[in-house]
Amino acid sequence: MSRVPTGAGSAPGAHGGDAVRVARSMGVDPATLIDLSMSMNPFAPDVASVVADRVRAIDRYPDPGDAERSLARAIGVSADRLVLTNGGAEAIALVAAQQPVGEVVDPEFSLYRRHLRAIEVGAPRWRSSPSNPLGRLVDRRVDGDADPVGRQGYDVWDEAFYPLATGEWTDPTLHDAAVWRLGSLTKTWSCPGLRLGYAIAPDEESAAAIRLRRPEWSVNALAVSVIEPLLDLTDLAAWAQRIASARSALTDELNRLGFRAEATQANWLLVGDDARSGRDLRSDLLHHRVLVRDCANFGLPSVFRVAVPHPDRMDQVVGAFRAVAAGR
Repeated sequence: MSRVPTGAGSAPGAHGGDAVRVARSMGVDPATLIDLSMSMNPFAPDVASVVADRVRAIDRYPDPGDAERSLARAIGVSADRLVLTNGGAEAIALVAAQQPVGEVVDPEFSLYRRHLRAIEVGAPRWRSSPSNPLGRLVDRRVDGDADPVGRQGYDVWDEAFYPLATGEWTDPTLHDAAVWRLGSLTKTWSCPGLRLGYAIAPDEESAAAIRLRRPEWSVNALAVSVIEPLLDLTDLAAWAQRIASARSALTDELNRLGFRAEATQANWLLVGDDARSGRDLRSDLLHHRVLVRDCANFGLPSVFRVAVPHPDRMDQVVGAFRAVAAGR
């Protein structure tokens, strides 16, 4: 596997999924990079073909009503409490605007702090399950939310990766809880450019409030049009099993190569670089066209989040790690 040069623009950004920017700095086609800095479903259906079949949806303004009802039915919640959003990021922004003071215990996803007006201990807690970046499922019975009365809002559970970790849309212990639940169809169906997310509100009044905050037509017509056909192609239980198997196989392989690889409960693993005396694993892998997520801005230096790749890319990914371990 030949090494390719990296440029100044290949430095880590605020988030993963920056393959286009990195490829531009390297002078290569983004399609030649294996982007494991974004943690998508490696077993997702072919969303592009579903979009192609519905391209005429761009001739009209989007109406998310039917799509919201179909998604709510699949998840098992009232459609009056589910709000479709332009990606999980918009769900975070809308809820943070609705209740702008929250508590965030790091390491956690940075968008919570970005959108909250203030961080206060004892305010409604924002957390991800499985946690990002640690990849641990949170047991609400052990580390659950307190009574929200008098706390100026409701706890927020970001379940962007929950379906791929468990094979279920949402934590069943949250069904009757007075909490927000946020989801990312972007992750579930591996369509980051399409932008699809949702918020499940604690009650109908809260859902109505963020619908008023949501910009008109924020979820585009193509995105709305693919939800029902993609739900028909969805098999969360099978995907979660396949991800767990691939994650375990990659973890074992990287540990055999001398890396400090730790399997998580999510669709990624965490990798240290003890075998290479503190060199920059992200930069070294980029020379072999594999992009991973530097976790330094999570407060985890020398730790890298590596998404589970598609099986067709597994040999190339392992080959890149093997070359780095050998100092090539």
